[in-house]
Amino acid sequence: MGCSALGNLYRPMSDSDAVATVEAALRNGIRYFDVAPHYGFGLAERRLGMALAKHACRDALISTKVGRTLVPTSASGTRHGFVDADPFEPVFDYGADAVMASHEASLARLGVARVDVLLAHDLGGLTHGDAAEAHLSEFLASGYPAMRGLRDAGRVDAIGVGVNEVAICERLLDKVPLDLILLAGRYTLLEQGALGLLDRCARMGVQVVVGGPYNSGLLVESPSATLHYDYDAAPRELVERAHALRRACAAHSTDLPAAALQFPSGHPAVRSVVAGLASPAQADRMADWTGTFIPSVLWRSLRASGLLPADVPTPDAAELQLSQT
Repeated sequence: MGCSALGNLYRPMSDSDAVATVEAALRNGIRYFDVAPHYGFGLAERRLGMALAKHACRDALISTKVGRTLVPTSASGTRHGFVDADPFEPVFDYGADAVMASHEASLARLGVARVDVLLAHDLGGLTHGDAAEAHLSEFLASGYPAMRGLRDAGRVDAIGVGVNEVAICERLLDKVPLDLILLAGRYTLLEQGALGLLDRCARMGVQVVVGGPYNSGLLVESPSATLHYDYDAAPRELVERAHALRRACAAHSTDLPAAALQFPSGHPAVRSVVAGLASPAQADRMADWTGTFIPSVLWRSLRASGLLPADVPTPDAAELQLSQT
C-alpha cells in the first residue's frame, strides 16, 4: 500500500477514514506500507502509525524516506498537492544531519522503534532541475554514508532510493551500492522504459519495488474519466494506448487494472508492487485484482500486437504451475 492518500493528496481524508483504509489493507493481507514525510508533511506517517498501533500489527513492513526536512509554517490550504495537511513546509536537504533528523522524526510520528527500509526521496533532474547535481553531490558525500551507517548498525534493514526517473537510478548504481530501488511509474503495462534498469538490478542483486502501476490512474480509470499521467493531463497518444490495452484485456475477459497490477511482478528483479489506496473499497478491489487469474494468451496477444515488447518478461509462472497440478 502506498500511503500518499493518507496525507490528504488532492482531497481531504478524515483520521477515521485513513485508519479504515489501513484496516482494509491489513484485512486483505497487505503487510508492506510505503510512506514518506512529504506525504501531508508528516500527516501520512502519523495516520499509518495510528492504524498499525490500533491493531497491534507487528508483522508490517514499513519504508519511509529522507531528503526533505519539515519546518513549521503558518501556510494552509492546498500545498504541493496536499489539502489541509500538517503545518510544516518540506525543504530539500540530503546531508547527513538532515538524514538522521528526518529518520528520528519519522520514527516518532509512526510510533515505532525502527522502520525496515529507508529511501532517499526524489533525487534527480525531474524534481530538481538545475539543482539536481548539487543535491546528488550532497547525498553521495554526506547523506548516503549516514544511511549506510544506519543500516550497518541494524537500525534499518535496507537502504535505497524512491524516485520516478530511470537516469538517476543508473547513475547511483554506478557510484554506490543500493539494496533497493522504489521506481514509480516507469515500469508498467503502459511503458517499459525501465526494462534495462531492471535487468541490471537483477544481475546486481538489487531489489526493485514498482510504484505507480496504474500510471496516475490511466490504467484503472474508466474511459470516460478525466485521465491523468504523471499527475498531469494524459497525452493523447498514451490515452489511445491505454484504450488499446483495455480492449485487448477485454478480449480475454480480463480487467485492465488486474493485468496492470500483476504485470510488473513478472520481472525477476521486482520484489513488490506498491499501489496507492484512498479507501477501504480500493483495498478490497486491489485484493480482487491481485488474485485475478491472467491467461498467458493475453500476454502473447499484447506482444503480437506491439503493445508489449517481445522480450519483456511476464508473470506466466502461476498459470504454468496451475496447469501442472
